[in-house]
Amino acid sequence: MSAPVKIESVRVSVLGAARSGIAVARLLQSQGAAVFVSDRKPREEAAEQVQALEKLGVPFEFGAHSDRVFDADFIVISPGVPSNTNLVQHALKVGLNIYSEIEVASWFCRAPIVAITGSNGKTTTTSLTGRMFEKAGRKTVVVGNIGIPISDYVLDAGEDSVVVAEVSSFQLDHISTFKPKTAVLLNITPDHLDRYENYQAYMNAKFKVFMNQSADDFSIYNHDDGPVRLHCDGLSSTRLPFSVKDKLPQGAFAEDGKVYLVEGAKRVLLIDSTEIRIRGVHNLYNSIASALAARSLGVPLEVIADTLCEFPGVEHRLEPVRELDEVKYVNDSKATNVDAVWYALGSFDSPIVLIAGGKDKGNDYSPLFELVKKKVRAMILIGQAAAKMQKEFSDKTKCIMATSMEDAVLKARREAMRGDVVLLSPACASFDMFQDYEHRGREFKRLVGEL
Repeated sequence: MSAPVKIESVRVSVLGAARSGIAVARLLQSQGAAVFVSDRKPREEAAEQVQALEKLGVPFEFGAHSDRVFDADFIVISPGVPSNTNLVQHALKVGLNIYSEIEVASWFCRAPIVAITGSNGKTTTTSLTGRMFEKAGRKTVVVGNIGIPISDYVLDAGEDSVVVAEVSSFQLDHISTFKPKTAVLLNITPDHLDRYENYQAYMNAKFKVFMNQSADDFSIYNHDDGPVRLHCDGLSSTRLPFSVKDKLPQGAFAEDGKVYLVEGAKRVLLIDSTEIRIRGVHNLYNSIASALAARSLGVPLEVIADTLCEFPGVEHRLEPVRELDEVKYVNDSKATNVDAVWYALGSFDSPIVLIAGGKDKGNDYSPLFELVKKKVRAMILIGQAAAKMQKEFSDKTKCIMATSMEDAVLKARREAMRGDVVLLSPACASFDMFQDYEHRGREFKRLVGEL
């Protein structure tokens, strides 16, 4: 891929000075662009970012976005900046192109990109796929929404490397030429409805991961997800669907406790599903998708199977923390939407004390009602969504309000009985109380460790 404009001496405004904003500013400056960074965060709260920009010699502003933002040839927008803000809408109105960090980074990428998206399972699948390539001896960088900006590594990724990138809908909103060699769409469930006009707009953002692919690229998608299948059946790329419900003539599927890949006219046994280390039907989907992604770029079957047997999962996703007084504490802070919590609740047979809440994203909690009635002994509710969730769930289980994560952990301990699971699975974003879901998960683990 190449830049749609000559980068040398071009003027670029970067909106947002978090990790990806700093990284793309560094990348563009290294290629000769004149970069300006703007962030609404007060300067006194951005000491680390200020230091990084001063070291680069990149001009910047904090505290507000000034009109200087528009003195540019194009704008790069960080995922945390909503597309519907007045600033972004004005930029579009005056004819400025707006790109995401992954779009800009892809202009300089010589390595094939494996792009993985979906409402749930992205981080697990991205990490697992990266591990498969690494185990096969490929030079691999695992980047993107997983927390490592692709811009920081793209210049070091040669043609013999592979870039495995977790991509979010926010990043896909502003792509133009982004063209992954292999694109993976795990699922789509309602999410981020505080940022999108409606569910269809959110789905359309996810579908953009395939939009620039051609016949020699690979599109891997969930056959069991109706809207995903309907969209992907019409793609012109090499289609590799996966299923745990149906036997497929192409792609991969699970049947009678075994996972098969379809190669040519033959189905090839990959692994017995009981040998896959990460448990649950959602992780079976993630595992099959990873297998197809690795296989699409030539990873041997035995390497894929060995990795599935060994991979322990990722931090903040159904992560065991400790057992105390015969109560298990589990960190699922990455469950930032309703569907993720539905899978989490289904992963345990023991009664659950559920810590939930945070910044509501326009959630419809009704898919959780039956599972909560059946499995949840009590809900400990935190954050901005606590009052809404109490109203929704008070007739399904005992609801207890908490003022902080520390208060929630202490109240969960009091409610839990021997044999129970205390599960942090919030169904909400973290930004009302924490920097991100990782900060929330680390705080939960620290507090549980101190019990």
